[in-house]
Amino acid sequence: QVQVAESGGGKVQAGGSLRLSCAASGSVFSIDRMGWYRQAPGQAREFVATITTRGRTNYADSAKGRFAISSDNAKNVVYLQMNNLKSEDTAVYYCTVAFSVGLGYDDYWGQGTQVTVSS
Repeated sequence: QVQVAESGGGKVQAGGSLRLSCAASGSVFSIDRMGWYRQAPGQAREFVATITTRGRTNYADSAKGRFAISSDNAKNVVYLQMNNLKSEDTAVYYCTVAFSVGLGYDDYWGQGTQVTVSS
């Protein structure tokens, strides 16, 4: 069993910053990458950023220049530093962990943490 738990969400004014954290626990073997998605009310879940265990990062265009993803592989933790937040960043942020399984991957998701940005 794998557990994925996010923390660090909250309310902030536009222009402010938040740091999200996510920890994977349980049978955490062969993690390939960890990352973040978000879902705003009435919208589909969308990609935000990922980081591989080798440190390779990938960002959505909306996150580039404002968000920074980092990880601590020894602790199976991933962070998302969000700066210069905008009202359109308001969403539930979900952490995902991908494990290498054979030639593919198994993905696990957290329950999400709410981020609300007021203008």
